[in-house]
Amino acid sequence: MEVIIQPDAAAAARLTARLIADAVKAKPAFNLGLATGATMESVYAELAAMNKRGEVDFSRVSTFNLDEYIGLPPEDKNSYRYYMNFHLFDKINIDKQNTHLPDGMAADEVAEGARYEAAIKQAGGLDLQLLGIGSDGHIGFNEPLSSFASRTRAKPLTPATYRQNSIYFDPPETMPMRAFTMGVGTILDAKRIVMLITGAKKAGIAAKAIEGPLTSMVTGSAIQLHPSVVVILDEGAASQLTMREYYDWVFANEPKWKNYR
Repeated sequence: MEVIIQPDAAAAARLTARLIADAVKAKPAFNLGLATGATMESVYAELAAMNKRGEVDFSRVSTFNLDEYIGLPPEDKNSYRYYMNFHLFDKINIDKQNTHLPDGMAADEVAEGARYEAAIKQAGGLDLQLLGIGSDGHIGFNEPLSSFASRTRAKPLTPATYRQNSIYFDPPETMPMRAFTMGVGTILDAKRIVMLITGAKKAGIAAKAIEGPLTSMVTGSAIQLHPSVVVILDEGAASQLTMREYYDWVFANEPKWKNYR
């Protein structure tokens, strides 16, 4: 795992976008795993701006999102399909037929999980998975106690997740209590992982995921098992890390990061 600390959230988002764009430029037919949430909006704004300037081409890219609420149609403003269209897909030159999310309206939930897994496999697997992390340490909607071997499935959400996300719903009680999510095992199958964490309120959980013990109570800690992970944080999110000096030394001295400093 490589940990990069940036001065603020905007710089962290820019670096995250640059890493994604450079990966796409190196392999135009790229399979990109995407995440949603407020943290990602700046990343997607950066990618859209880069695309508009001709710095990155998404015409051959395929995307697979981590999750989707169960019971929301794609046109619902709170669905993650709507989020992705609004924040990214409508602003870049991507073929929407190559953008994939679980079907929140699927009649057979077990079959939908299997279908999504098969679609990722048929595409050749994910070249890179973008992740955020929830306040309780979840990745995707892999709530505490999710198995590290789990695959795409329907998952009941915790009260904590409900309280955190229901502010986006009007009225709040219309938020679904269940969602489809890639499993932890599905996420770990990606060839590379980039996790973005910003804000002082995430400092404690960031430290647990990066430096704490492996535990299903913090599903984000599973990234420690992956051979190619970059975690990008701002100063606030990094404030409880114990190995800060080492992380800064690696970023300042490793040749691979020369063009990103």
